[in-house]
Amino acid sequence: ACTGIENIDEAITLLEQNNWDLVAAINGVIPQENGILQSEYGGETLHGPAYGPTSHSTAASSTPSSSSAFRHVVPSRQIVERQPRMLDFRVEYRDRNVDVVLEDSSTVGDIKRILENELQIPASKMLLKGWKTGDVDDSTVLKSLHLPKNNSLYVLTPDLPPPSSSHSGALQESLNQNFMLIVTHREVQREYNLNFSGSSTIQEVKRNVYDLTSIPVRHQLWEGWPSSATDDSMTLAVSGLTFPCHRLTVGRRSSPVQTREQSEEQCTDVHMVSDSDGDDFEDATEFGVDDGEMFGVASSALRKSPMMPENAENEGDALLQFTAEFSSRYGDCHPVYFIGSLEAAFQEAFYGKARDRKLLAIYLHHDESVLTNVFCSQMLCAESIVSYLSQNFITWAWDMTKEANRARFLTMCTRHFGSVVAQTIRTQKTDQFPLFLIIMGKRSSNEVLNVIQGNTTVDELMMRLMAAMEIFSAQQQEDIKDEDEREARENVKREQDEAYRISLEADRAKREAQEREMAEQFRLEQIRKEQEEEREAIRLSLEQSLPPEPKEESTESVSKLRIRTPSGEFFERRFLASSKLQVVFDFVASKGYPWEEYKLLGTFPRRDVTQLDPNKSLLEVKLYPQETLFLEAKE
Repeated sequence: ACTGIENIDEAITLLEQNNWDLVAAINGVIPQENGILQSEYGGETLHGPAYGPTSHSTAASSTPSSSSAFRHVVPSRQIVERQPRMLDFRVEYRDRNVDVVLEDSSTVGDIKRILENELQIPASKMLLKGWKTGDVDDSTVLKSLHLPKNNSLYVLTPDLPPPSSSHSGALQESLNQNFMLIVTHREVQREYNLNFSGSSTIQEVKRNVYDLTSIPVRHQLWEGWPSSATDDSMTLAVSGLTFPCHRLTVGRRSSPVQTREQSEEQCTDVHMVSDSDGDDFEDATEFGVDDGEMFGVASSALRKSPMMPENAENEGDALLQFTAEFSSRYGDCHPVYFIGSLEAAFQEAFYGKARDRKLLAIYLHHDESVLTNVFCSQMLCAESIVSYLSQNFITWAWDMTKEANRARFLTMCTRHFGSVVAQTIRTQKTDQFPLFLIIMGKRSSNEVLNVIQGNTTVDELMMRLMAAMEIFSAQQQEDIKDEDEREARENVKREQDEAYRISLEADRAKREAQEREMAEQFRLEQIRKEQEEEREAIRLSLEQSLPPEPKEESTESVSKLRIRTPSGEFFERRFLASSKLQVVFDFVASKGYPWEEYKLLGTFPRRDVTQLDPNKSLLEVKLYPQETLFLEAKE
């Protein structure tokens, strides 16, 4: 209704490019300054943003009939006129940044021609990189790439020699220097000593301070930056900082109480934030407007479940949730993630036999990056990538979205790879995620071969994986050769030791065999005697404890029991009908048939008497006046 796009594939493509941010996708197609919605009903025209609650109120106040432009009408009766859309490009070449603004109807060749005038480099020598939709040629129309409003590109000139001047040498030396920044947190009066390379940007410093102080970048109030440090994208080497140590102070910017008019103004301006850098959008909810609420949809309906629980105690459980959530978002065709701790992944990849070792690929996910959905769905889930990773890599994943999980991974990274790699990952901006780390195990340490950022293509990702595999294969062949030689030496020594051992064992075995046999016979004989003595003692004890057998002419009720043994013999005895069943069990045991080993069965009906309550009388269990029972060994 807002954009006039009726092709569902085109709509989904625009949403994916904007990380499924509906507001950003609409702003990318209809910038606020050019949003004009026309209706054929009476030739009325509505100016301003063609979406959101503000548009309704504006239309209602301007023309009584203008609200018809927002009713559900037949698509052919509603026309959206789009003025030429302007795209902003920041192009980086060596130590220069060039800003280019073009209409989306221009071509890639037009950008090169502008850069040719600015950089004094022939367009034919330029390789323009950084496109998020793959490789393009000079005739590609920018509109067909569905680009966001702000874009970052870089120029490569492999056919041109690097500049050699004293200025470039001095700049390169500054970029390689390390700056010590002493940052004082004003509110808590705490100092942080931070080391940054000269190639780090001011924005990276502010992002790191956000991690330490929890003050968002947009709310940081700084003191101590040189007057020349006017752009957050400027590197520390050219910002004018005092080398090697510079003092800065940071505090939280106070925010005044918003009036109703200010709140409404921010409600409109929140659309423009999606066109700015992702670093400044971290607190978009603080504007008082939720993206979902602007379209009448609850914000919870637009949010995704977290890839990984925060503060998960067990890494295996966290990886199980990560795999399940990844499958639900991007389908079942994805890399097989190793379920377990990072240490277990090292064991699986590096510490087996040389022929079985693999490279370790660590995928670092970040839900707040605009590149995540495209990287996961188009690169990481491509069949060629999935097949290559499953054959040659152990793939382990971690979610860097939550701060607790990010800090936990950086701790693991420092422990396993060192502080340099951890600092490299720490300084990565959100929009540079997701990251793909390629790790190769060496004899004494683990080496990071490559750090692949999310702004890549399937072909580039495959080439970098194959390049890492070539390095690993060369190292693996050396390890296999060393391992084979070591095993050959160990086999010769093992055979010699085995032959010597056998010669010693042969004589000793004969002697010990006789001793063992004699000892075993003696032991078994002793056990048998002890068991017989124990059984006899128990039998005599039970026999003595039995009540006297009642006489036939007894005036009391007497039960006569006839018991058949497993060998076919019979023995009879009389019992008082009031005697407990336990007396019968003791009588049978006194004959050498303990009820723990034998069961006493009745005939009609057939029943297991040993399962009855031994405290009941013979009369109660119906073994009166006479009964024939037989013994059977328990299984």
